[in-house]
Amino acid sequence: MPEAVKRFSLRRRAGERERTRSVLLEGLSQTRALIAQAYQGFNDACDPDLIESFVFEINALQSRYTYLLRQVKELDGEETARTG
Repeated sequence: MPEAVKRFSLRRRAGERERTRSVLLEGLSQTRALIAQAYQGFNDACDPDLIESFVFEINALQSRYTYLLRQVKELDGEETARTG
């Protein structure tokens, strides 16, 4: 494969990784905001059923946050392995 094609291919993949990382970071930010809202709702709730729903919502959002964070770390680890 010609060298110019290899460089173009590597740059394209790097751009795709950056876009993916950007989407993941935006997801982390949005999920953090949703977690804060869910905690506020939990703190304001008086009805046991509503409190329970906020507990489930918070747990689900924390799972999503953990997943997104793991994806960012894996993506960063792949980049480090390529350049390291």
